[in-house]
Amino acid sequence: MSLSRRQLLLGAALGATGAVVHEDVGAAPLQPSTTEAMATPPFEVIALSRMAYGARSGDFARVRSMGLTAYVDEQLNPNFNNDTDCNTRIANATLRIVYAAGTGFPAMDEMRGLVTLNKTQPELWELRVHPANAERIRPIDEVVAANWIRAIYSKWQLFEIMTDFWHNHFNVWAYSDTRISSLWPYYDKSVIRANCFGNFRSFLEAVATSPAMLYYLDNATSRDGPANENYARELFELHTFGSQNYLNNIYDNWQEVPRDSQGRPIGYIDQDVYEAARAFTGWTVADGTGGIPNTGLFHYLDTWNDNAQKIVLANFLNANAGPQAHGKKVLDLVAQHPATIRNLCTKLCRRLVSDNPPSTLVDKAVATWTANYSAPDQIKKTIRTILLAPEFLSTWGGKIRRPNEVVAAYLRSTGAEVKPSAELFSWVTLAGYRMFNWATPTGHPDESGYWSSSNALLNTWNLLFHLQQSYFPPATFDLQGQMPGSVTTVRQIVDFWIMRMLGYQPSALVKTKLLKLMGQNGNLDQPPTGTANDVKLRLSSLVHMIGMLPEFYTR
Repeated sequence: MSLSRRQLLLGAALGATGAVVHEDVGAAPLQPSTTEAMATPPFEVIALSRMAYGARSGDFARVRSMGLTAYVDEQLNPNFNNDTDCNTRIANATLRIVYAAGTGFPAMDEMRGLVTLNKTQPELWELRVHPANAERIRPIDEVVAANWIRAIYSKWQLFEIMTDFWHNHFNVWAYSDTRISSLWPYYDKSVIRANCFGNFRSFLEAVATSPAMLYYLDNATSRDGPANENYARELFELHTFGSQNYLNNIYDNWQEVPRDSQGRPIGYIDQDVYEAARAFTGWTVADGTGGIPNTGLFHYLDTWNDNAQKIVLANFLNANAGPQAHGKKVLDLVAQHPATIRNLCTKLCRRLVSDNPPSTLVDKAVATWTANYSAPDQIKKTIRTILLAPEFLSTWGGKIRRPNEVVAAYLRSTGAEVKPSAELFSWVTLAGYRMFNWATPTGHPDESGYWSSSNALLNTWNLLFHLQQSYFPPATFDLQGQMPGSVTTVRQIVDFWIMRMLGYQPSALVKTKLLKLMGQNGNLDQPPTGTANDVKLRLSSLVHMIGMLPEFYTR
């Protein structure tokens, strides 16, 4: 994040007073020195800002005591049974569902548990035909609720960070089709989560055969004469090679595309997309039509398959190769291509380190990814390489949190008691992060420039304010109750919450402003003056201000 961006954030945050932030808040007169730079924090702050949705009470000290390597290895080997608090919260969570009566079904208004999360795929499939739309999309809402609970309370924070990454990499607009929405718990649990730290080639096939992706990119209806190219195009452009390796603006015939030292085309063109689309004909869903089962499972329909010869990435796929053979060969070709490997490793480094990760770090990730191409934990090993490389700790300030990350970090660092609700989901959506509701296949942007727009910042800041208000049901706070009895003076209170939320001291200028806010011109080495309610409101404002600082936003 650039210095000018930090100035904007700092001026806006410290110019506000704890009320809802308004459009002109950035016009506050305070401006830091142009030579002032944000300090590089201790390693535990960097680790918990990038590998987790922020720190809960005691996390900074725990990670500092463990050391980075031990913490990385712990997070890369999650024991989900050893997450009792989070698991209990999900098991006990309820989410309101309400809709009016309609033809053939009664009205509904109840607090219901997250009952779809562990249903089988055929059980979920039945929900697609429920006459009430709220019931058809209910599975998505339950996955959203569970993911928020995990983001805030799970011990296995890196797994949640990477689950979010892969949901965006293999983005599906969950609300676009009730056949997708009804099956959403399966896509989250059995496709994304099941492969999060696994092998990319296996992951790629799990996505390609998932009903969610088959319906979203129209491959479920793709058959010989002509094939639907939507999935094949996104397979190249987003899931593997990346658009930077699309060469059709230079070459329009596969024989013209230059080769690397091993004879592989250096990029892809439209011919590759068209031929790959033919390879995936007949990859569909068992929806009960034409005599096939009605289970909602993946189904290969041989009568739809184009089994003629194809040429993909200069490889000849011989005719009559057998069921699914051509599609699986295409997945092999794209998964092992160097362009895919560098694209994926760059995206991982961008998510875990900075918007413009050092090329040396990407090279290290590429080497690990390539060496472990067939390993069942290929992704995990690559992530470990990234997190333990020197570049992980030497690149602070190159990325900011997205709105969902800001909110989760705020709720974690303040010890809030959170009950996911439609209100919370709606506010985060207003700030720009639309969990499972991003319409285009690209997924949410992963560069700070997009999330540092005035609209995203203001809506996120306002949400932090609303979270602490009594009229906002999803979260409750006991800020005073969390402070030890020895923390009584203004200076001690400010230091307690700085270290609790940031893990290190901000600049002297920022510290002075925070002390002034809490002290209200009183003696900083005495308890805050004013009524108990006055002190409570100032404490709430103090925490809100810390949550708006660039030090809190930075990853």
